[in-house]
Amino acid sequence: MTNINQQRLVEQFISLVKIDSESGNEKAVAETLTEQLGQLGFEITKLEVPGDITNGFNIYGKLAGSLPGSIAFSSHMDTVTPGNNIEPIIEDGIIRSKGDTILGGDDKSGIAAVMEAVRSIQESGQAHKTLEVAFTVYEERGMHGAKNFDISKIESKQAIVLDSGGPIGTIITTAPGQQSLKVTIKGKPAHAGLEPEAGISALTVAADAISNMQLSRIDDETTANIGVVTGGQATNIVMPELYLEAEARSLNDDKLAKQVNHMVSTFEAAAAKHGASIEIESTRSYNAYHIADDDAHVLAIKDTFAAIGIDAVTKPTGGGSDANIFNANGLKTVNLSTGMAKVHTTDEFIAVADMVAITQFIQCYLTR
Repeated sequence: MTNINQQRLVEQFISLVKIDSESGNEKAVAETLTEQLGQLGFEITKLEVPGDITNGFNIYGKLAGSLPGSIAFSSHMDTVTPGNNIEPIIEDGIIRSKGDTILGGDDKSGIAAVMEAVRSIQESGQAHKTLEVAFTVYEERGMHGAKNFDISKIESKQAIVLDSGGPIGTIITTAPGQQSLKVTIKGKPAHAGLEPEAGISALTVAADAISNMQLSRIDDETTANIGVVTGGQATNIVMPELYLEAEARSLNDDKLAKQVNHMVSTFEAAAAKHGASIEIESTRSYNAYHIADDDAHVLAIKDTFAAIGIDAVTKPTGGGSDANIFNANGLKTVNLSTGMAKVHTTDEFIAVADMVAITQFIQCYLTR
């Protein structure tokens, strides 16, 4: 029988979302969680993140258990913007923001669930498996926290990331790889009224390329998008330079490579046709992962959900998460829904009942 303290869970969540922690500004929330984990008896290591992208740090924590088995739970501490001065509102069992910010359920709902599960286990004196936590920074802007997490700290052979939406019991076993493209097209300026033919418009080159490019939904496993375009100086100057940022994603690495090659070659062909020069920086943001439905890790999670009366379902996703990074580093990881909805928007919300249910799952998993 679970003994989740719903009020304490909600209070923990609300106190976390009230701490400003947009990507790069995670110090306050990381310090708070370090203190709280210490009070719960975790051995904690603050893991510095190289570079100057964040004032915060990754957290590794371990709580030794008396039951056989070990599991790592992971959530990220940062939020997207606008994520400062969040005012949570609770109405009819739903927590949302006042409406001018995101809520921060992505991903503080995962953190709150882990904290309450541990508190409820300790209150009831239940024996539990060894629990490791990996709380990361800067997930929302390229998973830099996970990419720089000292994976050698984690002793468990498997992990659970709590960073997805959908009904409770959703297990993300397949996620795409992503390639990022940064494209600079250099044409030639000219006076647009006196001698436009003497110039080479970078915009014309881009338009030509994009009109010949497969974008948006490529197939059921693959997508591509151009999301950033900047350039131009004045209407009377033929545009000399244009900068674009694009991405491609696929659940299939071969399809991803094919799509990226298509995008690069289309850009290059258009530049050559118009006599422009082009620079393309192509980098892998993260790799795809796929874990079989009959994998022991997945089956143990399904069994735990069944024990609390939830019929779990495995699904693919079109988004990346820290789970992609952990899997690439050899730590078998799935991503579970916390019930968060409309994330990355000011309409974001989460149901208290869903937060209770995922907390019950964590408690049950650790004490079975």
